[in-house]
Amino acid sequence: MEGVSDNKTLGMRGEEIALQFLKKLRFRVLETNYRCKCGEIDIIARDGSELVFVEVKTRRTSSYGPPQLSVTPFKQRQISKVALTWLSKNGLMEKNARFDVIGVLLRDNGPLVEHINNAFDLAY
Repeated sequence: MEGVSDNKTLGMRGEEIALQFLKKLRFRVLETNYRCKCGEIDIIARDGSELVFVEVKTRRTSSYGPPQLSVTPFKQRQISKVALTWLSKNGLMEKNARFDVIGVLLRDNGPLVEHINNAFDLAY
């Protein structure tokens, strides 16, 4: 089970890097690691008046491609369902929202962060 714990630590480190990155861009973070029965969203934030649901993917190497490639159509549907649950719970169904993906590659000389604005459309 060491690999699972190691991956969790890796993910938490990537999410922290992504949070700092978004704060520098003046995003206002509303919630992190929101969970419901449909799944989880890493970061929920506001970019101006727009709600943003952010999926963070972190890797140590790019040998399997960039981290953001692991946000598959299945994962997009899962994130969409969680976002709809959050919007409904907070009475914000009429608000504009988008889905961003942040890929974090942990390199020896510091993390490489790639932010994909509006990475995918609502999928359910």
